[in-house]
Order: sequence, then C-alpha cells, then structure tokens
Amino acid sequence: MPRLQTTEDRRLEENRARKGYWKRWGPYLSERQWGTVREDYSQGGTAWEAFPHDHARSRAYRWGEDGIAGISDRHQMICFALALWNGRDPILKERVFGLTGNEGNHGEDVKEYYFYLDSTPTHSYMKYLYKYPQAEFPYGWLVDENKRRGRSQPEFELLDTGVFNENRYFDVFVEYAKADDEDIFIRITAHNRGPEAAPLHLLPTLWFRNTWSWGKDLRRPIVRKATDIPGSVCAELQHWQYGKRWLLAAGQPEMIFTENETNNARLFNSKNRTPYVKDAFHEYVVRGRKETVNADQSGTKMAAAYSTTIGAGQSVTIKLRLTDVEPLGGMDADSSMVGIITSPAHAERESGVPGTNDFGNGFDALFASRIKDADEFYASRIPGELSADARNVMRQSYAGMLWSKQFYHYDVQSWLEGDPAGPAPPADRKKGRNKDWTHLYNDDVISMPDKWEYPWYAAWDLAFHCITLALVDPDFAKEQLILLLREWYMHPNGQLPAYEWAFGDVNPPVHAWAAWRVYKIERRVRGVGDRAFLEKVFHKLLLNFTWWVNRKDPEGANIFQGGFLGLDNIGVFDRSAPLPTGGHLEQSDGTSWMGMYCLNMLAIALELAKEDPAYEDVASKFFEHFVHIAHAMNDFGADGISLWDEEDGFYYDLLQLPNGEEHYLKVRSMVGLIPLFAVETLEPEIVDRLPGFKRRMQWFVDNHPDVPEHIEMTQRSARGMRRLLSLVNRKHLKRIMSRMLDETEFLSEFGIRALSRYHNEHPYEVYVNGHVNRVDYEPAESTTGLFGGNSNWRGPIWFPVNYLLIESLQKFHHYYGEDFKVPCPARTDKDTDLWQVSSEISKRLGRIFLRGKDGRRPVAGGIEQFQDDPHWRDLVLFHEYFHGDNGAGLGASHQTGWTGLVAKLLEQSGE
Repeated sequence: MPRLQTTEDRRLEENRARKGYWKRWGPYLSERQWGTVREDYSQGGTAWEAFPHDHARSRAYRWGEDGIAGISDRHQMICFALALWNGRDPILKERVFGLTGNEGNHGEDVKEYYFYLDSTPTHSYMKYLYKYPQAEFPYGWLVDENKRRGRSQPEFELLDTGVFNENRYFDVFVEYAKADDEDIFIRITAHNRGPEAAPLHLLPTLWFRNTWSWGKDLRRPIVRKATDIPGSVCAELQHWQYGKRWLLAAGQPEMIFTENETNNARLFNSKNRTPYVKDAFHEYVVRGRKETVNADQSGTKMAAAYSTTIGAGQSVTIKLRLTDVEPLGGMDADSSMVGIITSPAHAERESGVPGTNDFGNGFDALFASRIKDADEFYASRIPGELSADARNVMRQSYAGMLWSKQFYHYDVQSWLEGDPAGPAPPADRKKGRNKDWTHLYNDDVISMPDKWEYPWYAAWDLAFHCITLALVDPDFAKEQLILLLREWYMHPNGQLPAYEWAFGDVNPPVHAWAAWRVYKIERRVRGVGDRAFLEKVFHKLLLNFTWWVNRKDPEGANIFQGGFLGLDNIGVFDRSAPLPTGGHLEQSDGTSWMGMYCLNMLAIALELAKEDPAYEDVASKFFEHFVHIAHAMNDFGADGISLWDEEDGFYYDLLQLPNGEEHYLKVRSMVGLIPLFAVETLEPEIVDRLPGFKRRMQWFVDNHPDVPEHIEMTQRSARGMRRLLSLVNRKHLKRIMSRMLDETEFLSEFGIRALSRYHNEHPYEVYVNGHVNRVDYEPAESTTGLFGGNSNWRGPIWFPVNYLLIESLQKFHHYYGEDFKVPCPARTDKDTDLWQVSSEISKRLGRIFLRGKDGRRPVAGGIEQFQDDPHWRDLVLFHEYFHGDNGAGLGASHQTGWTGLVAKLLEQSGE
C-alpha cells in the first residue's frame, strides 16, 4: 500500500506534474570546481596543478562554480554561498580547502569539517554546519606535513593542528526554507564555542556564473543596489533567463559589488578586462583595499558584509531572502500582502508567506513550518522503532544524499576545441583525454559521490545512489538513471561514460540492476510501478549490453575482461594497463558482473512481457546467454580449467600468457565473491503466464544436457516448479560461505572485507621480469600509488559490494529457505539460514555509524571530539570506505553517495 502523503510529498507531486518547480533551486553548487578535468586547459592534462586552490579566488571558472553551503538554480546561472573571515586568515574563506592528489600522502583530501544536517527532497528545507576555526587557518602546515608523510602514515588533519583546542571555533549553521519555489528564506547562525569573544565577518555572497567571457554568449547579467526597505538592504538581479530577482538582507550590512572576472594581473601578470575582479572581496575585507569594489554598487558578484564580535558562548543570526517578489517599501510587517510577483511561473503566492520586510515573527514562523514539514516527511520514511541514534544516522544520510546533488556542465567538443575568446588549446589536446567522447554534452543536476573529493559523476556510483534516493524521491532516482542513457551521455557505441578523468574507463554494469531495484522500490512506495520508465531504460541498456559483449569478450567465449572495474588496486597487477607478463586476464568479476547483467535484463524483460508478449523472445535471449556464461565460467577451456579453483573452493582471475600457459591469480578478494551477485529465481506463476518464454526455455534445457548444472530445479511451490539461476551452485555456495563468514578471512565485525585477512600473514606475490608484484592485507589506507593511492580495496569494507552481497544472500534464501544453513560466523556451531546471515551482515555495517555500548561510534575512530564533545558527537560523516578491523571511516569523508545505502539497510534490517 502507498504511504500517506505529507506536505513534502505533495510538493514532490506538484514538481512531478510541473505545477510547481520546487527543484529549480537547490544545493547544486559544487564544493570544489578547481582542480577538475573540466577546468584543465594545460599542455599535459595536469588538472590539479593547472587550476590550483590558490587560483580559485582570483580566476573565473569556465564550467561551474563552488562555495560553502551554497545553492544555485538548476542551470547554475545564479549562485549564493557564504564567505567568512575570522580576522586572522590570510585569505577570505570562500570555499573549503583540501589537498590535491599529488599533495596528500593518500591522494586528494578535504581538510575541513562541515556537515549536511538536513534536507527534504524538494529542498524546501535544508541545514548545513561549517566549523570555522578562530585561529589562522593553517594552509601551509597542512600541505607541508602531508607532503612529508609517507603512505604508511596517517593523514594529517585539521584537528591535528590544534586550531580547535579550547573550542576556539565558530559553529556556523546555514539554513534554507522555501516559501515558494522561487522564494527562498536564508538563516545563518554563528555560535562562538570558545572561551573568549571573537570577531567574525560574514559575507553572504550572490553571483552569476560567468557565461559571457568565452566569446560564445555575450549577454551579461547584472546585480545592483536597489532601494532599501525598512529594516533591510536590497539588491536587484537581472538575468536574461530568469528576469528579475531580489536579495534582501536584514539589518544594515554593507553592500559590496565586483565582477566575476579573472584577476589576470595577479595570476598571469597581464591586464585585467575590468578594474573589478573576482577576488575583490578578499582584497577589501582582508587587506582593506576599498578601491577594489565598485563604488557604483553594481556588477556580477555582490555580498552583504556583516562584521560582528561574538561573545563567548553567544551566537549571532543574520537573515536574508532571495525572491521573485518585488519588495514594497514601508510595508507593514503584519500585512497579508506580500508584494508583486514577477515570476512568469506563478499567478499567486500561498497564504501565510510573510511580507518582504518581515524578518521577525513571520520569517521565523516560515522556518518553523518548513522544519515541521521535514520532520513529518522523515517520520514517514524512517522506522519509528529505531533508536534515536539510528534515526539520526538515517536522517543525516538522507541529508548527505540530497546535499550531494550538483550542477555538472561539460561540453567535450567545446572543451577540446577551446573557446573563441580564449587561447588556442595545445595541439595534442585532440589526441588526449576524452577525445573519443565529442558527443558528450552535460548540463544537468547530477548526484555526486562527494562534492569536494569527487565533484564529478561516476556511472556505477550513481547507480547505487539511486537505491537510497528512491526511498525519498523516486522521480529523481529515475531521472538520474535515464540521464546516463541519453544520447548526449551514452557513447554511440553503447558505452556508458565512466567519469571525467577517463570517460572510456569501464565501471561494473550495474545500471540494469539499479533500474530494476528503483522500479520495485517505487512500486512499494507509490503502489504502482512505472512501466514506461522500465521500458525506456531497457531499450537503451540493450545497446550497452551489446557493447559489453562485443568489447569485453573478444574471443566470444563468454568469459569477460573489463579492466579495473571500479576495484582500483584489488589485483596484483593494474588491471587497466597492459600486463607486464603479456597476455590477458580472464576476470572472475568481469564475467560475474555480466552474469548478473543478464539476469537483471531477464527480470526486466519478464516484467515487461506481462503486458507485451514481444518481450518474451528477448527474455529467452538473456536466459540462454546467462546459461552460456555460467557454463563458461565453471567449465572454461578445452582442458577443463575454469575460474573456479576446486582446491581452494574459490573463484579467481585466470592469467593467460602468450605461450598458452594459464595460471590462477590466487588473491582471495571481492573478485571471488562477486559471482554470488548473479542469482535470480524464476517463479512458476511468472513463467506460466509467458508461454513463448516457457516453451523456448524448455527446448533449451532439453537440448543442452549441461544446463542442469547451472539451473537448480529442486524446489516446488503450490504453483509448480521453481528454478534458481545462479553462477554459484549449491556446493560452491557452501564453500564460498565458509570463507566469507570466517572472521580470520572476510568477515569483520563491521561487514565483509574487500580482501581476506588471510593475506595479512600470507601475502600473494608474483615475480615478473625481476620485479615482485605483491598483494598484502591492508585494512586502512593504501600504501601504494596504484590508481592514485586515494582508494583501497585490499582489506577495507565497502558499502556497494556489501549491499549486493546482502541482497544476493536474500535471493538465495528465497529459493533454498530453511533447507540451506551455514555456520555464522564460520568455525562456530551457530547454523544460520541465509536470510539471517544477510541480516547479520547488514547489522554489522550499521554498527559502523551507531554508538556502541561504550558510547563510541566506530566510524569516528580515535578522534575524541567526535566521541565525547557535545558539539561533535552526534555529527556523522559517511566515508568512502571503512577500516577492515575497527570500522573507522577512510577515504573521501563526504561520500554519502553509495555509503548512504546504510539508510536502506537500517530501514530493512534495523539495528
């Protein structure tokens, strides 16, 4: 049954029906635009060095914008964010700071503390927290110390510098509440947590993305000082796409203006196009240079500059409003009138919206109403039986998912050719990065893995994001999955774009799985499935499936290659590079992903065939293709060598050398567990409704005597024969479980490790050309530079593959039921069915974030502020991956994306 509609649900429905454009404005501003491939116009493609942090305050971006706690419209024409200065920093704080991939001892790494506390799906209410030190920000120390440290040492973090000692910092909360879809209330509250009064400059800043300096579109928007109204100051914006808007700031802050233009004089020792440039506010506030801002009070960038001193334990709140309602001077704050509406999308404003000069009770009441809406919405999504701590974790995980939406703009053809008003790009640019992706034109709001460390989409990350997003906003989840299949994303040959550093890299093919899961989640949430969505996705995925078969199975043997497949450093060799031995790898994970892909496409085809018999034939095709893959994986080669090693009871990659020799690469890793993902049950009530499919399947079974090895038909229901399709048969499943559930191998207190702990004492080594290639168990950060060294699959716990393992065990249980039990943990007498095993793994993953009996959260590791301090202890970071032994968060610290799956696990399995 569909759940009862909340006020936020009604907004979602309005947005869906295009009766209201509630998602036009949102947290679509990146947290790092510098150091990205899009902004890289260098000779050697060195993105980090070509546009460093030091340039960011002075150099206009070409493809997007960034800021702290920022919002923008969905095409990022108009941007708003917060800038700060504590009176000591060498630069105005307009963006969060971090290290480049070459500066960090474990790759790129943000070096600040900020938290996504809340957001509704329409962004009708949002809340963000930034912790700003009162001491001078230690930019140089962070760079130098991390550069000094080796890969075997931990990263040097901002807390390690001591700048938060004695609580000498500000907690700066930024909240947004929408009165309507074009009327945004903004509340910024700064708390001095320190023992003494401290100065703080707050500069809420509004600017336009620079679209006019590149020689293609010369239209230039403007923001100018407008007539003040009692109790506030006002700026008027005019943009060719949105018409007029107004920013009102309560009180009497100083309004300062400049242009969003590059300071060529500072960066390149050349002439500026205008006397007013992007870094003017830094020069004005930090260095006192009054001539750097426009005395005429107009430009393409403005700020309301508040200067205050906050007493110890005290707070200051500033209020603003970005609106399409024209301010009316002298309006009574108690008046029911709200002003003149100039937005063409609206005919009226809902009752209860305060007047444009009401920054008192009406303003606060609007926030209280939107917070109530948010609470009501999440009460309908988060199980009430969970503990307050678990509900807090779920709420923050949803907030992180929704705050991680980002406007992403990248036109590869224009990027390769350069702009008319810019210098000509290097001649070899058209032979380099992404040269084969000239069709790609991205101009959309996309769910990002992490808006600082990974401010660009990744195909398989996005698929996992959509599972959690579907619980709160199925429409957005579906839009995201469809987006990557559109002609301006998908390559003409059917390949999905991987990520901007190399669109031609290969991510695991999980798009069909995600589409099928989102379809079923929406059907549960809304009571009806979106068949049109499923059909649209299916047709495009047929192209992608064909690309996989043609490109990754070159010998036509149904054994697949694929490269690194998202598992960065998991192998003994770099799987995306030519092998030092020569020859090639037959990949256990590549082949398994394709087996899973077949079954996902089969499930979708069978669902569509319920209403259209034309899909029965294509369902037969995927059924047969799966059986061929299953046979090849377990019986590959004329001499009977398969990817299954009977001696070890595990799946391995197979190295095929140029001289015809074949060798298992006996690394006990996630590569050997991924075969479990390819599992599906065919229920008789579905098969019997599809006579064409049933007839063809029976013919195939009758004419292929080896089929029974890969299709189990031992279970019957009241409706008839049940069939299990799985790469892993019952016997192999028992043996894999004995390793996966062994706490001396894969099973951690906090989930399933990506590499067996067996390799802690038994590293795997291969000698090639006098060089040793070695895989050790490394439960924390990587000690090698393979794939940049910023991710590690040699021991830590990763949510996406753990989630798929849990789902696969549930599917096996759906078929075997109570008849199949295994010791869990292994080597104990606790015989457990596979549903209980899946629940146990789910709960272990949840423990990473939940406060234990000792009052500590494993995710926070040894960082005492997060364990004990009342202003830190309930703040949760959703890291990229987690320590294989103690659960501490590692890698990117805001990768709520796929780690947000913890919300789904808490919802379905509890604590």
